[in-house]
Amino acid sequence: MSARVDRRALLGNLAVGGLLVAIALLLLAWQRGPLGWNDPGPTRVLAAVAVIAAYLVTWAAGWGLRRRRQRAPLVTAAQGASAAQPVLIAWASQTGVAEQLARQTAESLAAAGIVVEICPLGGLDTSRLAAARRVLFVVSTTGEGDAPDMAAGFERDLAEAGLDLAHLHYGVLALGDREYANFCAFGHRVERWLQDAGALPLFDLVEVDDGDEGALRHWQHHLGQLAGRSDLPDWQSPDYAAWRLVERRLANPGSAGGPCFVLGLKPDDPGHLRWQAGDIAEIGPCHAADTVGQWLAESGIDGETRVEDDGPAHTLRERLVRSVLPPPAEMAGLSASRVAQRLKPLPHREYSIASIPSDGMLELLVRQMHGSDGRPGIGSGWLTATAPIGAEIALRIRNNGNFHAPQDGRPLILIGNGTGLAGLRALLRERIVAGHRRNWLLFGERHAAHDCYWREEIEAWQRAGDLERFDAVFSRDGASREYVQHRLSARAGDVRGWVAEGASVHVCGSLEGMAPGVDAALRTILGDEVVRGMLASGRYRRDVY
Repeated sequence: MSARVDRRALLGNLAVGGLLVAIALLLLAWQRGPLGWNDPGPTRVLAAVAVIAAYLVTWAAGWGLRRRRQRAPLVTAAQGASAAQPVLIAWASQTGVAEQLARQTAESLAAAGIVVEICPLGGLDTSRLAAARRVLFVVSTTGEGDAPDMAAGFERDLAEAGLDLAHLHYGVLALGDREYANFCAFGHRVERWLQDAGALPLFDLVEVDDGDEGALRHWQHHLGQLAGRSDLPDWQSPDYAAWRLVERRLANPGSAGGPCFVLGLKPDDPGHLRWQAGDIAEIGPCHAADTVGQWLAESGIDGETRVEDDGPAHTLRERLVRSVLPPPAEMAGLSASRVAQRLKPLPHREYSIASIPSDGMLELLVRQMHGSDGRPGIGSGWLTATAPIGAEIALRIRNNGNFHAPQDGRPLILIGNGTGLAGLRALLRERIVAGHRRNWLLFGERHAAHDCYWREEIEAWQRAGDLERFDAVFSRDGASREYVQHRLSARAGDVRGWVAEGASVHVCGSLEGMAPGVDAALRTILGDEVVRGMLASGRYRRDVY
């Protein structure tokens, strides 16, 4: 049952209690005249019973709500959702923020038809973990790296129980404040415990610094991927700036994969040309004009009617372009203003930035995706096909400190596949400008003839000595399928040598296949203990999706 259902139940009980109080007052008022207040007649008895019953109903409502929140796990699911294995959400909160975010997480997944069970971290036990297959942890850190009070038992008992959780996949949302030395320390301890127990990550840990909205949107992005939905609404929309699409070129003509485009964008305000390699571009997508036109035709609503907005008034058509389109039949017969009130903005899309500010523009490498109906995806379709050159693009840059390159000249091993090369290219460009030349790139795609993005630039770096090593792996060119993790294993001795010299490892690309394959290869080459140490010290970083 969701918190929203709890509130409805409470309101219902309060209404019953209020009705009983009203009956009691009427009985007392009626009795006041002929019998007097001192008469212990049957009417006073009935009034007293009504008052007591009202008190008990109201008290029971509040008690039941508190007990459901504190003890019983909540199970939520969208109407008609299948009784599949639920996603367990465990939270640990000192001030209530983590609990609130856990419940928002549950509501987002339930809206996508996912069955969800919620419980406080202190309510986890070995039987519940043994039965779970996917667990999301939403945990805060208090003081100088301490667990919330309610999670003390978890750290004392369960985290030291030596469990085998190889069957478990997990995600961690860690809340903290960078003003404290041990930022998000408890969240990182939870993750280390999960890794030591053999659990596998659904995605990398997300750190939230003092409620940072960008980090929370990144968590929502992961929830959408977990649910297989790209239309889950943002909890809070990004504060976009106006950028212009100034360049678009097909990067892989003739490829067996989906078309990939290099996109160049410039801000209307040059002051927004400011980011660090590894950061993320959040894009506010738009529907194609013909998609909105078809929706208006099916709903029978006039799209040229002007409707109220937070800023200047817009036509309904202009609002629809940036909104999740509800089923036309549900809107038929409503006025344009009523429709506008029900609209929710399209959720943002995230892309790794492929350039650095000194390049003079923000570059992306975007693969055009298609839905089951054959139409291009809302985000990729908008950027690669729908938006004309010169179009305004709503864009916000999100700091992604977990993927920033080391500031010193230590060796750097960069591993990725597909459009993951975008984030690695930015890191390389930043390193080369800084004069750091101990760089090794391992990159995988389908065919060398079509899918080696920025080939001329990479070869120029090699000739200049700015890229010490380059391993390109093209899975469809050989007799057998070879992927980037296989090449990494084949270079095991060199990997150990670079790591022994202090190298950091950055991985960017697909969470399915490549990222877990690379992680397994690194653990085989270096050992679990070394990999755990690199994760803890920030020498092993990932930006996977």
